[in-house]
Amino acid sequence: MLKKFFELLKKGDIKGIMLEPTEDSFLQFFRYIFVGGASFVTDYVLLFVITEIGIHYLVSGVFSFIAGLCVNYALTKLLVFSKKTTGAEKAKEFSAFAIIAVLGLGITEGLMWLFTEKLGGHYMVSKAAAAIIVLFWNFFMKKFLLYRKK
Repeated sequence: MLKKFFELLKKGDIKGIMLEPTEDSFLQFFRYIFVGGASFVTDYVLLFVITEIGIHYLVSGVFSFIAGLCVNYALTKLLVFSKKTTGAEKAKEFSAFAIIAVLGLGITEGLMWLFTEKLGGHYMVSKAAAAIIVLFWNFFMKKFLLYRKK
């Protein structure tokens, strides 16, 4: 599994590592970390901005989540999983993608509440900790349920 990644790395083949379609789970997860990072930055910055203008952090979390979801879907389709869809199939795929993400949002909100309200952490630190945990949930649910090979 790691052999292909290190071969591409040794050749300096950034296109092969990041852009070319692959079924290699390690390469997909490696790319997903970058996708997750871009989604997280979108979500995290908006969480801060919306909360700082006076909206409760759990409500802000929902709005920032929606923006992060859109970024995540677009980049996941572009960089991670190469399954091509069109029309009604794309709508069905996005719906399943959103269901997985909404379940992840539930986990995130629960963890943020726990870390902030019960453990006394700052909401931004709570968000970061929850995001690390939910990253794995999202990747494995998408890989094995949504984008699995038939």
